[in-house]
Amino acid sequence: MSDQQPILKMEGISKRFPGVQALNEVQLEVMPGEILGLLGENGAGKSTLMKILSGVYRKDTGRILLGGQPIEVNNPHHAQTLGITIIHQELNLMPNLTVAENVFIGREPNTATFVQWRALHRQTRELMERLGINLSPSALVRNLSVAEQQMVEIARALSVKSQVIIMDEPTSALTENEVEHLFSIMRDLRAHGLGIIFISHRMDEVFAICDRISVLRDGEYVGTVVTAQTNRDEIIRMMVGRAVSEFFGHGESHPGEVVLEARDIRKTGTADDPTKQVLKGVSLNIRRGEIVGLAGLVGSGRTDLARCLFGVDPRDSGDISINGQAVTIRTPRDAIRAGLGMVPEDRKLQALFLAMSVEANASMASLGDVARMGFVNGRRERQMFGGYVDKLNIRLARYDQRALDLSGGNQQKVVISRWLALKPQILIMDEPTRGIDVGAKAEVHALIRQLAQEGVAILMISSELPEVLAMSDRILVMHEGELIGELSGADARARGGAERVGAMMTGEADRAATYSAH
Repeated sequence: MSDQQPILKMEGISKRFPGVQALNEVQLEVMPGEILGLLGENGAGKSTLMKILSGVYRKDTGRILLGGQPIEVNNPHHAQTLGITIIHQELNLMPNLTVAENVFIGREPNTATFVQWRALHRQTRELMERLGINLSPSALVRNLSVAEQQMVEIARALSVKSQVIIMDEPTSALTENEVEHLFSIMRDLRAHGLGIIFISHRMDEVFAICDRISVLRDGEYVGTVVTAQTNRDEIIRMMVGRAVSEFFGHGESHPGEVVLEARDIRKTGTADDPTKQVLKGVSLNIRRGEIVGLAGLVGSGRTDLARCLFGVDPRDSGDISINGQAVTIRTPRDAIRAGLGMVPEDRKLQALFLAMSVEANASMASLGDVARMGFVNGRRERQMFGGYVDKLNIRLARYDQRALDLSGGNQQKVVISRWLALKPQILIMDEPTRGIDVGAKAEVHALIRQLAQEGVAILMISSELPEVLAMSDRILVMHEGELIGELSGADARARGGAERVGAMMTGEADRAATYSAH
């Protein structure tokens, strides 16, 4: 690779927004036939750099060379014509159009007046065959899974003869099998000489697929290392500016009396199958000051259980008690009154009002404390939120800044601050560190432990098994709508504990031997 010339080179790239130096003299190189990992904490400048490369922003200084030739990227369409394509974490497809129409949107084979549908479908099939995907060109995108929609995005990138493909958190919503399929496609693209920039917070995936890794920190270039010649600790040190020997640590906890008890929770029906049994008589309890980890594969019913407990989704049957007293929870308002809070799985779709200010987002569940006679008292709202800005180390330019403009980690902290303002007895946290960087993860983990030490009962759902193992006082495992296993945190962290949890998650363990309701 050392004898080759970079397919893409960015030199001295700087970008300033009002009050913020987002990038300062940043550099980046991608070789032909290379997968380059681009890492950094949220707010490090990765997104700004990629938006400059893809034509969303204009750089203030610096230059970009593509194939050795200087280029100016005027807008996203111009970037595509140059051979630079970005696949966003939030997929950019038109759900009511077909696969073929999405792949060739604006570039359909046509005569002077009419689209040549046969040629359009043939070209789409050829692309899908190259990717090893069995998708009908006439299928509506809205009916596809997330993984299939991602394949459509990749097919579109190939259809414009891209030289460089940027993949921004492409695996965040994929299963393990779907991730492996994506990686096989990436390897094939690499073999055909394309340059791929892979952005991810999942360190294991970066080490599995990337040839080299470049790191940004605080808007500046830190360095680039060969993946095979580095390790996880070195990369983390480059990202956060300090040594981090462990992602997770476990603090001392002293669980008290049972604060939440759920008995025989049942739920039937999904959007795709109204007859499916989603929850099959789930019973659990959580003690004051205890972190209970809820593990399970995607589709096991973890999030369905959380939504039923919080009143987001109706349950068919089952009882819930708080502090030994039966409560009726039919809506989130009922749950809040009973002392529950919930940080949902998808902060952008389920928690944040992205166009509103961060202080308005933080006070959304506490309007009774900051409003009088239908009017929000801005001073009270600011005072309330200001305390959590310091406590949670929320990095923002202004209190009236839009939530949309914050990094993922800071968005998550705003969501958490909303519930802390209510001082809940029980806090449900569904994927609390999804899509945030290692530094923000450490801060969220420390906050979870602090809340538990203050007596809050926490139900934590995570798809990252190391996170569940390290953070939990007790681990409950779900499989196909049932709780089938339970381990103490200490047992799960002991030799062979991870394998036991994994066996339960896949339904391979003996249910009778691994689970007894408390």
